[in-house]
Amino acid sequence: MSYAELQCLSNFSFLEGASHADEMAIQAAALGLAAISIADRNSLAGIVRAHQAAKEAGIRLVVGARLDLTDGPSFLCWPTDRAAYGRLCRLLTLGKRRAGKGGCILSMADLEAHAQGQVLGLIPPGDIDDHFGDLLLRLRGVFSKGIYIVVSNSYCGDDRRRLHDLARRAQAVGLPLLATNDVRMHHPARRRLADVLTCIREGCTLAGAGFRLAANAERHLKPPDEMARLFCEVPEAVANTLAVVERCRFSLDELRYEYPAEGGDLARLAWDGAAARYPAGVPPKVKAQIAHELALIGQLGFAPYFLTVYDIVRFARSRGILCQGRGSAANSAVCYCLGITSVDPDRIDVLFERFVSAERGEPPDIDVDFENERREEVIQYIYARHGRERSGMTATVITYRSRSALREVGKVLGLAEDAIVALQRAAWRRGIEEIDAKDLAEAGLDDTDRTVSMVLELAAELRGFPRHLSQHTGGMVIARGRLDEVVPIANAAMEDRTVIEWDKTDLDSLGILKVDILGLGMLTCIRKAFGLIETHHGRRLTLANVPPEDPAVYAMLCRGDSLGVFQVESRAQMAMLPRLKPRCFYDLVIEVAIVRPGPIQGDMVHPYLRRRRGEEAVDFPSDELRQVLGKTLGIPLFQEQAMRIAMVAAGFSGAEADGLRRAMAAFRRSGRIHHYREKFQVGMAARGYDAGFAERCFRQIEGFAEYGFPESHAASFALLVYVSAWLKRHYPAAFACALLNSQPMGFYAPAQILRDAADHGVEVRPVDVAFSDWDCTLEDGALRLGFRQAKGLAEADARRVAAIRGGSVPDLWRAGVPRAALEALARADAFRSQGVDRRQAFWAVKGLEAAAPLPLFAHAERREAAVVLPAASPGEEVADDYRSLGLSLKAHPAGLLRPALAAQGYGPAGDLADLPQGRRAAVAGLVIARQQPGSAKGVVFVTLEDETGIANLIVWPQVLETHRRVILGA
Repeated sequence: MSYAELQCLSNFSFLEGASHADEMAIQAAALGLAAISIADRNSLAGIVRAHQAAKEAGIRLVVGARLDLTDGPSFLCWPTDRAAYGRLCRLLTLGKRRAGKGGCILSMADLEAHAQGQVLGLIPPGDIDDHFGDLLLRLRGVFSKGIYIVVSNSYCGDDRRRLHDLARRAQAVGLPLLATNDVRMHHPARRRLADVLTCIREGCTLAGAGFRLAANAERHLKPPDEMARLFCEVPEAVANTLAVVERCRFSLDELRYEYPAEGGDLARLAWDGAAARYPAGVPPKVKAQIAHELALIGQLGFAPYFLTVYDIVRFARSRGILCQGRGSAANSAVCYCLGITSVDPDRIDVLFERFVSAERGEPPDIDVDFENERREEVIQYIYARHGRERSGMTATVITYRSRSALREVGKVLGLAEDAIVALQRAAWRRGIEEIDAKDLAEAGLDDTDRTVSMVLELAAELRGFPRHLSQHTGGMVIARGRLDEVVPIANAAMEDRTVIEWDKTDLDSLGILKVDILGLGMLTCIRKAFGLIETHHGRRLTLANVPPEDPAVYAMLCRGDSLGVFQVESRAQMAMLPRLKPRCFYDLVIEVAIVRPGPIQGDMVHPYLRRRRGEEAVDFPSDELRQVLGKTLGIPLFQEQAMRIAMVAAGFSGAEADGLRRAMAAFRRSGRIHHYREKFQVGMAARGYDAGFAERCFRQIEGFAEYGFPESHAASFALLVYVSAWLKRHYPAAFACALLNSQPMGFYAPAQILRDAADHGVEVRPVDVAFSDWDCTLEDGALRLGFRQAKGLAEADARRVAAIRGGSVPDLWRAGVPRAALEALARADAFRSQGVDRRQAFWAVKGLEAAAPLPLFAHAERREAAVVLPAASPGEEVADDYRSLGLSLKAHPAGLLRPALAAQGYGPAGDLADLPQGRRAAVAGLVIARQQPGSAKGVVFVTLEDETGIANLIVWPQVLETHRRVILGA
């Protein structure tokens, strides 16, 4: 007998379903089920993954959702066609927009209003009373033949009685029965994890869960013959599942997305922009490229897409918001002319046709970075421009990682807090499965303890499960028609944000356009630096008019002097800069791309550097590959080059090369890239390439799958590298000031930014009630620290102090500055201009009355005897500076300890460069950075800072294992 399971909750019914959708689909196909329905609770969040999984497993998916009503029972709802699916999406949107994040408020009236074209399954309540018959009569009258009564076996002892009662009532009102197993897991082995999920949801331990746990492990997928046996007394209930499958033919493959139809003449806007970009005349190369791109855009009907992005950027520029486009088509000549990007196509080789082609017929990819402090203005403009029903932020699925999985499972199983923390430390930067007896012993845990073993086992199962939906960092979907008929839209936790239920992977699967409206701290920094330079130097700068190809800028970068510079301030980039020695803009494009896991894993870095230094011959196996790899010395450094190699050397079509690109992008998720290996190697062999060379090429492509950088992205970032480096070189005070005012961002804390600024000749002045504003400012070329650096000081209070411009502690108190703010200012040593040091100021604050005096008595101060406080030692002053400001302008802590450190054999970091190779050295300092890149094979990089400079330590894996606690905790 055939059977379809129509009531399954996946793990997108958060903390309830105990299996992934693909596990459900594979198991259903293996059991021989006719179809399966993933009907998650008040949600379609997991339906795209279920759709993809069902297609791969070769089983029909019936699209549906479980609807929990506030004034009635729950229903399973399956749309029969595309229009009914749209109504289901709008129904869910209605319920979600009424509720807070994660909620859904729906009534029976809402369901009735959206019921056309739906097949419904009534889930009977636990206790069936006399009113249930009245409900059935009402439902039959409203929904006619589109409703079934769902029956399931719970194995709780009363199944036969309950089934007979429901069958009798159904027959009395003429409604059919529908058999399901109310599935929560694909296999009974998931029972333990299902219990853990229940405890997490209920906020209890396993020992205290009691009857909140399922009574058995029977809510799993079962084969048709077993379901026929369970419902042998009502065989029609099993047969009816096939009738539902036959009626509900809707598939997500029917969805057709259309991007908005924006007004405007793209060609006219592009040519007008070209005239503005090139006042001396458009270069012939660029003119030909513009014409080529416009023709292709017109052929494929992509003009509305470009106009949509142009409209967003136009709005940002009208508000003075700095922005920069990037992506597969963002660095095209058309985008440069439209102002979407500031990367001049005359400076790089435009790769437009590699991403927008008639063969693939899909829209290009353009992301736009905006100042992170003002991005919300752009997002709200999009909502207002297109409407909430036509636009929404993309979701992102927050999943359990090792740390969170260990914490939640440990709590459920009753582990003490210190034991949970110890397990988390043991799992740092490794898989839970890698934790062995030695690690547990080092963490102070008993490796024979059954509870500890069970925590590790269940945490490994839980890892990767969805925890909840959040919003993507900036992805927005904008539709021509109603987006809420494609996917439900919900309220986000953030005010005035609405989010669709699908993430980037889901959108890619269905071919739905996403525009990334991203926030970038460096754009905020650059805009603030431009403002400071205009105010203090009278020079008006933009991303496009910063003088290009400045030798002094490249000389600075060649020295590795790049702290604070966008993308090249990491330890690895600082080490690469003196080796690569960038001398032109394209060198920066390569610099951005080469220090990535992809090129490192693919063994591309050292061959490229050897060829660049002339230590290795640059050879090309064919003229075709010379054209592809010529500008990178025969080494593929960009994703675009990997695609071109596949096309020209292995015979891939454009669509196949794009599939390879998608496989690279999805490597960590799906691991499908190996499916292309045989075709790639056979194709290269057929074209006469050596088998070893073909294998090496594919290994390099696999390296890109670990995170390779597209050239188009690298070019956009390279522009910001150059601009930020130019600012650092020519206006170091303004650049450092802007960096401080844009925190948090980058690798380094304010203390390191100020130290670097001082090394570049910038005078730094302390926080002071008489001179500081909230932000850091420039004074006669010096950098004055702002009140934002003082910990515990609210911005509103700081601005009030800045408006007063000086005054003693009592003066500010009488002016309405709260005691807490005065304490923060005293701790920050901000009263020096008033002749009062930190201790004296704090003493004065402690002597204030509990409340400020009334105006009439404002000058009737309480008098007390003068107190002479002992002066703080230099060490105490520096320690207090770090506590209150996170930095000190008085001294570095290591400098104060230098005599003691020297006596113990620790030398200054500044002397390391002068020591001969191979000399053993000991250094000590503050840990300012600790990194373990995925490509480092377990190596940890630690950066120490003392009063003379920094020391970069390489901690090899065996040293890390021996001294793990010190290395990770010091």
